[in-house]
Amino acid sequence: MVQHATFPEHRVYETMLGGRKLKVELGKMAGLSNGAALVSFGDTTVLTCVTMAKAPRDGIDFFPLSVDFEEKLYAVGRIPGSFLRREGRPGEKAILVSRMIDRQIRPFFPSDMRNDVCVNCTVMSVDYDNSPEIPAMLGASIALSVSDIPWRGPIAGIQMGYTEEEGYIVCPNSQQRKNSRLQLTVAGSMEKVVMIEAGADQFPDDMMLTAIKKGHEVIQDLIQFIRNIKAENFKEPAVYPSMKVSEEMFEAVKGYAMNAVKEAVDTDDKTVRDARIDAITADVNEHFAEEYPDSAAELGECMYKLQKYVVRRLILDEGKRVDGRGLTDVRPLAAEVGVIPRVHGSGLFTRGQTQVLTICTLGTLRDAQELDTTFEETEKRYMHHYNFPSYSVGEARPARSPGRREIGHGALAEKALLPVLPTVEEFPYAIRTVSEVLSSNGSTSQGSICGSTLALMDAGVPIKAPVAGISCGLVTEGDRHITFTDIQGIEDFFGDMDFKVGGTKQGITAIQVDIKNDGLTYEIIEEAFEKTRNARLEILDEIMLPAIPAPRAELSPYAPKMIKLTINPDKIREVIGKGGSVIQKITADTNTKIDIEDDGTVCIAAINTADGEKARQMIEAIAKDPEVGDLYYGKVTRIMNFGAFVEIAPGKEGLIRINHLDNRFVEKVEDVLNIGDETWCKVIEIDEKGRINLSRKQALKEMAEKAE
Repeated sequence: MVQHATFPEHRVYETMLGGRKLKVELGKMAGLSNGAALVSFGDTTVLTCVTMAKAPRDGIDFFPLSVDFEEKLYAVGRIPGSFLRREGRPGEKAILVSRMIDRQIRPFFPSDMRNDVCVNCTVMSVDYDNSPEIPAMLGASIALSVSDIPWRGPIAGIQMGYTEEEGYIVCPNSQQRKNSRLQLTVAGSMEKVVMIEAGADQFPDDMMLTAIKKGHEVIQDLIQFIRNIKAENFKEPAVYPSMKVSEEMFEAVKGYAMNAVKEAVDTDDKTVRDARIDAITADVNEHFAEEYPDSAAELGECMYKLQKYVVRRLILDEGKRVDGRGLTDVRPLAAEVGVIPRVHGSGLFTRGQTQVLTICTLGTLRDAQELDTTFEETEKRYMHHYNFPSYSVGEARPARSPGRREIGHGALAEKALLPVLPTVEEFPYAIRTVSEVLSSNGSTSQGSICGSTLALMDAGVPIKAPVAGISCGLVTEGDRHITFTDIQGIEDFFGDMDFKVGGTKQGITAIQVDIKNDGLTYEIIEEAFEKTRNARLEILDEIMLPAIPAPRAELSPYAPKMIKLTINPDKIREVIGKGGSVIQKITADTNTKIDIEDDGTVCIAAINTADGEKARQMIEAIAKDPEVGDLYYGKVTRIMNFGAFVEIAPGKEGLIRINHLDNRFVEKVEDVLNIGDETWCKVIEIDEKGRINLSRKQALKEMAEKAE
């Protein structure tokens, strides 16, 4: 006998967001997870499941949180393009969304918990008017809130846009996103902002702060909505083994080593500082070996806490940073361009011990990256890749493929430069910049923004304005806070915030904010904007613009030269030829690369201009129907008794009769032309059958007159 399944715990909750319905379903799916929520925003649906391991893994000394935003192409009615016809490793966009959700929720887990926690957001359906990022962010908060996983939420996140016509827009739809000057994702608790991610078209600081405030108002309503859901589905938090070291052990280590740690961190050289701390750590382990046997991990945690305590107390109590800088001082800067031969453009940017070399490469539009994703974007014309080799931090590790951190940092620099790039019509190239981190002591992503600007300008890319990047740090204690400019590694590690801002003199182009506390007040955000703006202008005026004041007027001799023209779309088939035979012959004869769009736009890439012009003439000759009076430079293909057949364009031939070969009497065609010869000829007749008659005699006369 068949029994029908029932779902007595199934509950549905609805609210409105940005004028559209937001629906949350609980209790029907993924019942074995610690918590699950099916969130629909319009017709975009994301299933989020959260799970926690019952016990920590042996030897683990950090909180192992993993967030996965999983794109399923069935969500947009597509079969994957891979050989296996199934989804492979996460795409760049999926990784970026995963990182964004991670940054929102991580600060709200207990600091002493070491159990693995997994958050899986599976995109089930996509309606392009409603971004899947929104139900994924909300789903993570809801699933954690209704689970038994210890977590101090809820929080909520939304997107904001801005157009001149509509002003600030909550969760913009597809068309609004295309027209928006702002792409802001903001998350918050009821009281504070916990995450900011933005791309913008040189957006003023005050307008960005207004967008954040307006977004936070909507977030507060969503949090109340989630609180109501949590109240009806409450679970007691699970008990976990605390990895917090004893206060007695920490006070003992602090009393023994604090003065030594204060002296050790007082240097602007990361290598020296690390060596000093390693020596103190070894001494601490030896000194407390008898008192705390088999406690190396706990003593290591005490040393971490002690360094954090010292660095934060120096800033809070003395207004002093470990390298002696003032709170708004930027580390020593340097910028160079043209440092690598033969590449299309290069820029070297140095800030303290952080150094980034960026290389720019120009290619044809065919080199744009194709994307297999659930998002609307199908290709990328501008690509920025970020590499972080182990030698940049003085470590000996074999090279590996880019991880999530590298992808995230590369995407931030890419986002910062996108608003200032020329349009395809202005500059018909695909553009790739690669940032090689040569040395790292904090803010390498912002160094990549500066290096990318230098490399693009060195390559002759006509960017609208140079972009610089800088970060702002934070230390808080109760109601007190201190912000400071240009954080180095140790300040990032032990501080409460890494507020990264890229922008031009006119405004912001990108933001990414990481926090380790319970959130940021508007006052802190406003201070961060002011400090980063002042530092950005200083970097641009004093370092970058003196190195290269404007994009180079000419491209590198090694870069492809682009010629762009438009032909009648009806002629595309003739230009391409059967099986691509015609276009392949043109590219082979002229040593060029040619891209043809469906609208008739033709882009020719050539190493030298002469080859490009030759290809252009050949394409125009095919695409343009010959007319009486047109001049052509063609190749003899056949010799007959009565004349020579000349190919004036691929697939198009005309006849030069013997009496039109020369001004003098010609007895045999071979006395003037042979197969394979190239010659000027003029169209003198097109008969009713479309046959073309040519005259070499008239063409030579006309060419001679032009020469005079």
